[in-house]
This record gives sequence, C-alpha cells and structure tokens, in this order.
Amino acid sequence: MKNYVVSRLLQLIPILFGITFLSFGMMQFTADDAVDIMYEQSGGASEEVKAAKRAELGLDQPFLVQYGDWLAGVATCDMGRSYISGKPVFETFADKLPSTIWLMVISISMTVLIATPLGIIAAVKQNRPIDYCIRIFTFIGNSLPNFFVGLLLIYFLALKLGLLPIMGSSGDWRSVVLPALTLTIAMGAKYTRQIRAVVLEELSKPYVMGARARGVSEYTILTKSVLRSALIMIITLLALSMGSLLGGTAIVETIFMWDGVGKLAVDAILTRDYPLIQAYVVWMSIIYVVMNLLADLAYHYLDPRVRYGGES
Repeated sequence: MKNYVVSRLLQLIPILFGITFLSFGMMQFTADDAVDIMYEQSGGASEEVKAAKRAELGLDQPFLVQYGDWLAGVATCDMGRSYISGKPVFETFADKLPSTIWLMVISISMTVLIATPLGIIAAVKQNRPIDYCIRIFTFIGNSLPNFFVGLLLIYFLALKLGLLPIMGSSGDWRSVVLPALTLTIAMGAKYTRQIRAVVLEELSKPYVMGARARGVSEYTILTKSVLRSALIMIITLLALSMGSLLGGTAIVETIFMWDGVGKLAVDAILTRDYPLIQAYVVWMSIIYVVMNLLADLAYHYLDPRVRYGGES
C-alpha cells in the first residue's frame, strides 16, 4: 500500500506542473495587457507610468522567468493582487471558499441521503413500477442542465409559493436550500443510477445465489454483502463530486447570488481580473486532482481485489 501511495503521489508532480504551466501560458498569450486593465479604473495613465508599472510587476521579463516567479508565489500562496480590488488574490479566494464548501457539504449530504435508498430500491425492485419511476427520475436529472433546474426551483418554490428566499447567503440556512437542491438533483440522478448498477451486479453474482440457496434472508444478503460493494462506489463518487463541486458550482452560485468561489470566478471573467481567474483555474484543478487521488486510494484500500491485484 505504501509503495502504491508513493507511486501515485509521484505521478501527480508532472500533472500539477502541466496544470500551472498551461494556465499561466494561456493567460499570458490570450489575456489583455495587465497594466492597461489596472489603469482603466483610474482613467488611464501615461506610457512612462505604465512601463514603470510593468517593470515593478516583472511583466517585462521573459516568459519563463515570469512563470518561475509566479510558480514560486503559488507555492507560498502568493498569487499577486486583484486588478480590480487590489486585494491579495489568495486572501480573496480564501474568503469565498467557506461559502462554497458549505454549499458543497449540504449538497453532497442531501445527495447521499436521497440517492442511496433510491438506488437500492430500484435494484431490488428491478423492472417493477417503482424501478421505472426511479429510472425516469435519473434520466430527467441527468438531462436537465443545472441553470434550468435552478430557474424552475426559483419560479415554483420562491416566486409562486414563497417558501424560500432566492438570493443566497451563507448566514441563513434557508437560503442554501435552493442552490443545494439544484446541485442535488443532478448529482442524485447520477448517484442513483450508479448505485443501482452496482447493486444489480452484486445481486447477480454466484455468492449471492449460493447464499439464497442456503436460506439466507434477502435482508442479510443486502446489508452484509451487497451494500459493502455499494459503499465503495459511494465513497468513490463522493471524492469525485467534492472536486467537481468545488470547481463546478459557478453557474449555480451566479444564479442564486451565492457568495462563493464560483461566482467570484464569473465576476473575475466579466471584469477581466486575470490573477483571480488564474487562481481559480489552478486551485480548482489542484483540488480536483487531489480528490481524484483520494478516490483512487479509497478504492484501492476498500476493495481487496484491486489492492491485492495491484500488489501482485
């Protein structure tokens, strides 16, 4: 196990370097001039002032020198300052992250509580009316984009019924319901389908048939054996969902005015605040890669077939 962990960590090094290099390069070669953007807010400046500012920021250095300086800053959580607010990028990013994590935790908790029993019921009641109903839910949930689901929930639950507030605020628990429910519908559909598939696969295996022949109850088979395999799938999905949610809630946060990193990224794009965009791309990519690693390690640890197969 130790060798496997070390091997996977070593594999992350070139991936992380590639992420930082590509994100920095794309911003350098596709973005507008940073100094011009900074002075747009104050009505402009002379070319001499702009040249002095470029020298101060190191923007007159060769590309690789700029990349090296920027990478050293990333390693020390210093990614420059926002062009618009002038605040340190990492500080701005860190201020918004708790709101996104709060939304993520609520969404994942709701997803697990809803999708796990639905997936198990659909598998146990295969090809019966309740299974068809659950499969229709998963089809619709996977088909509808998040922004459309969010708008529907706003219209019915907030505007028509007045049950919940539209705008998000991490200080009010009621305001998290709509954005969390929007994310839960899509994730829940995916989780339900995956759990149903895993449970069906386990129920068709010879050891289950043998247990039934020995008179073991369906409840015991389900709780002692089948759910163990389903748990591996759930943990894997959880790790992957955490990464995707941290980086993929921008649309939902914008719709509900949720003050998280997703909305921060959208605002940065609209105002061409490139240091914030770089920070978002880099840190979200790193988080996603790390979450994938944790999912891989969890799968390797929990499933003896994978563990012993890899060690052999």
